[in-house]
Amino acid sequence: MRVDLHNHTTLCNHATGTMQEYIQRAIELNIDVFGFSDHAPMPYDPKYRMDISQKNAYEQNIEILKQKYKDKIEILKAYEVDFMQNNSLMLDEVLKSNVDYLIGSVHFLQENGSGLWGFDNPEFIGKYKEKNIDYIWSEYFAAIKEMAKSKLFDIVGHLDLIKVFKYLPDKDIKSIALDALKEIKKANMVIEINSAGFRKPINEPYPSKELLELAFELDIPITFSSDAHKIEQIGFMYESVTAIAREIGYNNCVIFRNRDKKLVNF
Repeated sequence: MRVDLHNHTTLCNHATGTMQEYIQRAIELNIDVFGFSDHAPMPYDPKYRMDISQKNAYEQNIEILKQKYKDKIEILKAYEVDFMQNNSLMLDEVLKSNVDYLIGSVHFLQENGSGLWGFDNPEFIGKYKEKNIDYIWSEYFAAIKEMAKSKLFDIVGHLDLIKVFKYLPDKDIKSIALDALKEIKKANMVIEINSAGFRKPINEPYPSKELLELAFELDIPITFSSDAHKIEQIGFMYESVTAIAREIGYNNCVIFRNRDKKLVNF
């Protein structure tokens, strides 16, 4: 079974292509289960997400496509939600939505006295040189741990996104991430193998092979995602990421229906 659960729409303001075109391309690629999980609305960083006024239309369009293509592909409805340490920035309307799953992602780190740092945004890449890299990585995985403890989400989005620009720690990566992964296991969450990293300076999937090995040791389940923002990115590097998963020892992945997990072979 081919699975791709992390895909965006033009409502996020930085993607192209219609939702129907995404589905048609997924069908061409023989994807069995395809999830729309666009950036959820929140009262921060509006340039990169849908507005709350667009939420109903987004969900309705997915339902229309579900029915239209039900004999060819299973379409799932979801959101990618930014986990914010300031809880007031995460909207109850999103967290309590009638969806198949929620992806929890960390894109922002708290800055002492200066707000939030969007660490994966090239506009703010200079901040990597202002701080100790081990400290940055530790802060990032502390936020991932906090996200898991919240138990609000089903999937951890791009687990080691902090590596996007190839600023890697001096400390052992597994030791930095271990507590967060243990909390992910406690929260019964799933880690996505996200191929978008192949399109970034780091040029490898999220998470790295060594962190995926640690997840396997902890018996944390996986799913697959292309994080597509363009039609041509759907199913991106699928053979490569599934090969990595098999090499480590995984032979099944998770899909969701109404927030319930189901294991399927890939």
